[in-house]
Amino acid sequence: MNELFNKNTQAIFWNNNKSAIQRMLDYDYVIGRDKPSVAAIVAPTSSNKFEKFFYGPDEIMVPLYRSTEDAKNAHQDADVLLNFASFRTAYDVAMEAMDIGDFRVIMITAEGIPERMARVMNNRARKEGVTIIGPATVGAIAPGAFKVANIGGTIENIVKSKLHRAGSCGLVTRSGGLFNELSNIIALNADGIAEGVAIGGDRFVGSVFIDHLLRMEKNPKVKYMILLGEVGGTEEYKVIEAVKSGKITKPIIAWCIGTIAKHFSSGVQFGHAGASANADRETAAAKNKAMAEAGIYVPESFNELPATINRVYNELKEKGVITEIEEPKVPVIPKNRRPKNFICTISDDRGEEATYAGYPISSVATPDTGKGIGDVISLLWFKKVYPKWATEFIETVMKTVADHGPAVSGAHNAKVTARAGKSVVEALVTGLLTIGPRFGGAIDGAAKYFKYANDNDLTPAEFLKYMKKQGVPIPGIGHRIKSLRNPDLRVEGLKKFAKEYFPATPLLDYALTVEQLTTSKKDNLILNVDGTIGILMVDMWRALGYSEDEIDDFIESGTLNAFFIVGRSIGFIGHILDEKRLGMPMYRHPMDDILYDVKKAEEI
Repeated sequence: MNELFNKNTQAIFWNNNKSAIQRMLDYDYVIGRDKPSVAAIVAPTSSNKFEKFFYGPDEIMVPLYRSTEDAKNAHQDADVLLNFASFRTAYDVAMEAMDIGDFRVIMITAEGIPERMARVMNNRARKEGVTIIGPATVGAIAPGAFKVANIGGTIENIVKSKLHRAGSCGLVTRSGGLFNELSNIIALNADGIAEGVAIGGDRFVGSVFIDHLLRMEKNPKVKYMILLGEVGGTEEYKVIEAVKSGKITKPIIAWCIGTIAKHFSSGVQFGHAGASANADRETAAAKNKAMAEAGIYVPESFNELPATINRVYNELKEKGVITEIEEPKVPVIPKNRRPKNFICTISDDRGEEATYAGYPISSVATPDTGKGIGDVISLLWFKKVYPKWATEFIETVMKTVADHGPAVSGAHNAKVTARAGKSVVEALVTGLLTIGPRFGGAIDGAAKYFKYANDNDLTPAEFLKYMKKQGVPIPGIGHRIKSLRNPDLRVEGLKKFAKEYFPATPLLDYALTVEQLTTSKKDNLILNVDGTIGILMVDMWRALGYSEDEIDDFIESGTLNAFFIVGRSIGFIGHILDEKRLGMPMYRHPMDDILYDVKKAEEI
């Protein structure tokens, strides 16, 4: 792995840090990435399913997940975890990510993770070949390809520091603030950086100077390297040994900050947890001297660093190692971006022809397409192209539930409203408002409870006992008229269709074993049409490859009830038009059908 990141690298961002994520997406837009670098966000306490961000002048949606595992399962290509958890949580987040696997890089911003835990985490990462950047870091950047969160600062500073396109320098520092400062210095005195990493300021960090410099040695984009160390620690000596042994042959410019420490009478810690010398060889002066003796370019002072960079850069340019870089055109990010109030992910009417989930209406609407209303529902409700057996089942369901006569509550209300002189829309709404847990809701309930019983391997007897304990009659079981001896032909038709065309019907098979038990007590406790529809919908979604969680979401969101609503609307409208056609007068309920029990009001 010679390059830490490329233009296809995608990350999962742990913690919904909106400003840092927006900076990453602004960078993506400026460098012209094909897809955003943030694939998903993990926000354990959020109930949202996505977060909106700007991508240039437009908005995009980034999905939110409650756990790293869920995010990783949904975005397998995302192999970088940006761990923005607090120091109390960051260790657990990193260890969980390594348990999940397939994360190549983990960056940790938190400062102050207990040193014992940091060492355990870092040792495991090395064993598993995971590169940890941090703790206590602002991250890393591959200019023109990928950048972590806030590194480089604002987009204006990034462009001024030539971080929007690849240069020739490989930069490794401890300090994030000085990383930004050095990026600017390199841009002014050379052609920018090819890759940069701020390894972090804690005493025990996951990857150290030598890890990144050895990788940059093998990266053909990196022509020379700059190392900015600091007082404390001995990691710079590993670089010295690599230079002496010939493992590193590219020019290195280096400086350790903290040389002023020699003027203090006792040890002083400079900002970072690791920036404190515990022995003479850990002082900045000692390390600078040792690096210079090994042939590393070490300036006389930090103030001389820009001149040293310029000299080494020009020497490599004269040798032809470095060539001129053609500056790319930089897109301008609009200053007054306005968030959209509505989101639509199912249809688009902006082109020559409106589309349903990306398909032109003409491709599904006209008879020659061979498509039906089931195909339209699969596109607009589920954003999927269902196979023919599934779309035909959807249409069968809606035809089956279209009407159940004028006496049911919904049809009755629609008829009464129509006779009051109201419009088709108003009369239809009164009928639809009647649909609920007692009228039409059995489809949802049957799917929910039968699926629960099947998922938990309850026997029919255990299921009946469970429902009794819940105090809920089993939805989808029982009919006023139909029984074993007088079966419901609608149910028989649905079962026949499923057995013939469904790949499998495990939940229906389970429900029929429950029916055997209920009908042994009373022969009209049969699986009714609502129950059959709800159960077969679950079997359909399972056969189509939906996860159990997705199916549960369909049930909870009322998707099953929606099939009843669409189908029964056909019947309601039929009754309304029937009333209009017959010219029926205002309806008044007969008095002899009302039990009057009106007592004289008590005076207070």
